[in-house]
Amino acid sequence: MKLDQIGQALASCYDSLVAEGLPDELAALVRRVDRAEREARAKGQDKQPAPGSRIALVVEDEDETRELAESVLDETDLHVVSCASAEQALSYLQEHGGEVALVFADIRLAGDMDGVQLARAIATLWPCTRLVVTSGVDPEPGEALPEGAVFIPKPWRAFDVLAEAERASRDRVPPVA
Repeated sequence: MKLDQIGQALASCYDSLVAEGLPDELAALVRRVDRAEREARAKGQDKQPAPGSRIALVVEDEDETRELAESVLDETDLHVVSCASAEQALSYLQEHGGEVALVFADIRLAGDMDGVQLARAIATLWPCTRLVVTSGVDPEPGEALPEGAVFIPKPWRAFDVLAEAERASRDRVPPVA
C-alpha cells in the first residue's frame, strides 16, 4: 500500500471521528501527544521561520482549538504561528505580513476585534493572504466576509483546513514590480 493511500485512509478515519465527535478522553490524549511533539520540535528549532518560508497564522482564543489547528497545519509546508486575539494577529502581521500565506481565524475572539473585522483588515492591508474564517455559528447577516475569504463551520474537518493551506502554499505572492 502506498503512503498516499495510507494517509487518505487515516484522514478519512479522522474526519469521521471528528464528525461523530471524539470522546473527551481520546481528544485530550491526542492534544497532549500533539503538544509534546510540538514542544520537542521547538527545543530543536528556532521559533522564527526560516527566511523565505511562508507562514500560517492561527487566530483562536480557545487553547484546545488553537492547538488542534496548529497540529493540523504543522503537517503542511507552512510555518505555524498562533495568536489568541485579533489585536495580537495584527501586531504580528505588521512585522511579517508579507510572509503570511494563510490566516485561519475564529469569528468569536477575545479582545475588541472579532474574526470578521480581522479578515476585513487583512484583505485590505495584505490582499494576497488567503483568509479562512471559522465559527460554531453562522456569521451574522451584517458580518459579510471580504471577497475571497472562505468560511468553514465548526467542527471543521482537518481535510478542509489542509486543502486551504495547500491553496495558500501553491498560490505564491506575486513579485513586487
